[in-house]
Amino acid sequence: MPPGRTLPPLELSTSERQTLNRWIAGEKTSRALAQRARLILACAQGCSNRDVSAQVGLSFPIVGMWRRRFVDKRLDGLLDEPRSGAPRKITDEDVERVIALTLETTPADGTHWTTRSMAERSGLSQSAVSRIWRAFALEPRRSATFRLSGDPLFIERVRDVAGLYLRPPDKVLVLCVDEESAVRTLDRTAPLLPMRPGQVERLTHDYTRHGVSDLLAALDAATNRVAARCPKRQRSAEFRRFLDAVDASVPVELHVHLILDNSAIHERAPVRRWLAQRLRCHLHITPPDFPWHTQAARWIVLLTEKQLRRGVYRSTRDLEEAIARYVESPDTPAEPFVWTKSRDRILTSLARIHMPSSGSTG
Repeated sequence: MPPGRTLPPLELSTSERQTLNRWIAGEKTSRALAQRARLILACAQGCSNRDVSAQVGLSFPIVGMWRRRFVDKRLDGLLDEPRSGAPRKITDEDVERVIALTLETTPADGTHWTTRSMAERSGLSQSAVSRIWRAFALEPRRSATFRLSGDPLFIERVRDVAGLYLRPPDKVLVLCVDEESAVRTLDRTAPLLPMRPGQVERLTHDYTRHGVSDLLAALDAATNRVAARCPKRQRSAEFRRFLDAVDASVPVELHVHLILDNSAIHERAPVRRWLAQRLRCHLHITPPDFPWHTQAARWIVLLTEKQLRRGVYRSTRDLEEAIARYVESPDTPAEPFVWTKSRDRILTSLARIHMPSSGSTG
């Protein structure tokens, strides 16, 4: 537009003026769009393109371009038009073929596809295969395990144990009991090299074994307090004496609900007689192959991670003293484990795993 030419007045409706002001004040508005909004408001005040150019910091021809676009398309003319970009090279058929190959086939020389092998098979680039997999959340390199129980009483036991965790009866003590057999007493063949800047703690790969010890633990599900003992042998007699000690420590007015796994020790005659003689004790057996139903098993995992795995012990007595220190230490976390999954959620999750496998024909 030649300089000096008289421009027709630019009139704005009330809604257009409000939108332009909102674009200027908006925190999420792009800098370019806010600049164009100020440009149009200045034009609407009767300013020439040269004056507007000086106000908004844009060149004279650019001001004229945005003014014309606003006259032609109004507010829509101020928005960025989609760029054409390079033509698409990967078709929908290519994407469908990669997904079908990933889900329905395996490479001849392996159990799962990689981006390289899929690129060779499909004729696409590795980056294209990677983008397709990410878009459809496919991760052939990863696998996970699951476990299905063959226990005919599985559903009843899940409902029993999970219900006890979520809604224990009044005046009841819920104790989770578990054992860890053959805890190894390991001593390294050379002194430990401590951590220092730029260097992790180092232990020798080989070790000297000084015997094993067994561990029995009873965890109060409400308080996370633990009673533990390391018997010399793991038999029903030792387990019964451990139950005697636990029973003696519980106030007489409380009923005791014992959550145990299906270990053979728990089914022996001495244990059955012990339970039959104590009417206030009620036994709850977790399903086979589901140790996480016993929260004492989770406590044993924490003990292993924090105390046993990197410990150095020269005798079973050192090992048992370390376990006792962990149990009695005031720094040991005393917050109870929070059971979050209801009985129905557990069974629904297992049903999702079981349904595809049950329909397979092999």
